[in-house]
Amino acid sequence: MVVCGDDGLAHRLAAELRGVYREQVTLVVPPSGRRASQPAVGRARAASAALLGLVNAAVNRSAGGDPNDIGPEPELEAAEPTEDVLAAAGVDRAAALALVYDDDETNIRAALTARRLNPRLRLVLRLYNRRLGRHIEELLDQSAALATGHDRDAGLDGAGASTTVLSDADTAAPALAATALVGTSKVLETDGVLLRAAERQPPRPGEVADPGLCTLALLSATSSDPAGTDGSESSGEHGPQLLPDAAAARAATGRGTVVLEQVSYSGPPLPVVRAGVPPFGELFSRRLRWSLAGLGVCVVALAVALMVVTEDHPLHATYVTLLDLFAINEPAHKEDPGRQILQLLSGFVGLLLLPVLLAAVLEALGTFRSASALRKPPRGLGGHVVLLGLGKIGTRVLTRLREMDIPVVCVEADPEARGMATARRLRVPVVLGDVTQEGVLEAAKIHRAHSLLALTSADTTNLEAVLYARSVRSGLRVVLRLYDDDFATAVYRTLRAAHPGALTRSRSVTHLSAPAFAGAMMGRQILGAIPVERRVLLFAAVKVAGHPQLEGKTVGEAFRAGAWRVLALEVSDGGPGDEAGAGGEGPRESRLVWELPDTYVLRSEDRVVLAATRRGLAELLGRRTRRRTDV
Repeated sequence: MVVCGDDGLAHRLAAELRGVYREQVTLVVPPSGRRASQPAVGRARAASAALLGLVNAAVNRSAGGDPNDIGPEPELEAAEPTEDVLAAAGVDRAAALALVYDDDETNIRAALTARRLNPRLRLVLRLYNRRLGRHIEELLDQSAALATGHDRDAGLDGAGASTTVLSDADTAAPALAATALVGTSKVLETDGVLLRAAERQPPRPGEVADPGLCTLALLSATSSDPAGTDGSESSGEHGPQLLPDAAAARAATGRGTVVLEQVSYSGPPLPVVRAGVPPFGELFSRRLRWSLAGLGVCVVALAVALMVVTEDHPLHATYVTLLDLFAINEPAHKEDPGRQILQLLSGFVGLLLLPVLLAAVLEALGTFRSASALRKPPRGLGGHVVLLGLGKIGTRVLTRLREMDIPVVCVEADPEARGMATARRLRVPVVLGDVTQEGVLEAAKIHRAHSLLALTSADTTNLEAVLYARSVRSGLRVVLRLYDDDFATAVYRTLRAAHPGALTRSRSVTHLSAPAFAGAMMGRQILGAIPVERRVLLFAAVKVAGHPQLEGKTVGEAFRAGAWRVLALEVSDGGPGDEAGAGGEGPRESRLVWELPDTYVLRSEDRVVLAATRRGLAELLGRRTRRRTDV
């Protein structure tokens, strides 16, 4: 594997590939003087080296091998990923290449060069522009198909060349959204469904534990930390047991479990307001509507009175009343006294009507002009998420939260920020102002909020906002985006000690997005990885054909305790590609069925999602662990 990047994501990704998937990695980074966010990158590299040392030593000891069997990854320093640099990194012999520079143009240029050097290379690109990413992905896949003479879809299950375009903002957004809702980043997104691995305490006597979608693991120990943890760090006398069978789950008493759940939100949603022309009730204020109604009644009364006095036709009487109302009729000094009095009253009502009509026009214009403007938090709002920062990350998290119909109030200091247009389009309330100033968080209804997501680009701003929010509401759930790992650890421990009854999480975008990039480098069948204490559980999409452990067996028979378990089945929703419409043309629409009966027989044309250990997935896919050979 070859990883090229200029920030902490490159080092995180290298650590993920070696620590989880046991792959050989060559890292290409800029020279020390030109690296972005140098302190954060240095700490990420040190943390990666420490993590790799622990994981590799533990894995080799458990396998009876030398703990020092796998050394640190080779590292090349280059200002840009030119053709010579990629060749020196061994791209022509590599299985996969990740281009995770912060600049989209640099990644695209290097991807085109790498595809020419190795048409069978699996490419993973980091691009923020999703529309451009789709076009680049199709272009590179088509180029690989023409160069190799294979179908461009041959790499759907990890075989052959493929191109995957990812965004760190897109991959981290589900985890950040889930952390704000349920307090954990152990999430997996597939088929538009957000799943999480939830740790549960052992049930009390007489209680029946909810198994969720399935039981993934038995923990070695449970934590009584009221703030919660993301997995126990103690191994205990017995380590965690991944994918236990029913007998083992029943026999395990006093041990916590990890179950798979679907993330949902049951709080009050914001009222749905369509963008475009506002309803009539929002065009004019209530006072103006009553004024118009009162003047209309007066006009009708004057027309009826004129019709009675002059015995005129109703239409002509209304016409004359309107002429008198707008002072464009001839004076009635030669008419009878009744007619003269009605003309004077009509003129007086006309004087009152003209300013009201002018106010109505101005108010309607203001309403149409503000229809695309920012909304203010509605009165009585509660149970919402306060989102600080509408930059690259905050915009993606806002979109994810609104897709789940979760009420959000945003706080942004820059009126020209990247996510302001998205907030207008989604009709999300936004408070413009510096979050460090007094009264800004109060305007966002922080005292009635469900959680606070501090996602600005400044660590001190996020920390100050969280500390002030905790002073307003001590039990508020907070999630901080912090770049510095040491700073994040110190903040987390201090906030947890100061507020033991509230949930606090500090998250790094590179740490959250690295597993998705690593899974894409391993092949498109890898959907994600979830840590269970010091072990890892992988989620993969696999075609049943060609796997005798699955083909022709029921879901219950295909389950192997401690190795793999079938979780979901991909089925078509009446599309032309299913059995009923075999031979039809057009796109095939599919979805995942998560609650499969144990008696369902897996067919060769089925595609399933399964949870597996690292060794179990390697055995199922026929992969062999590679050893380094000294030359």
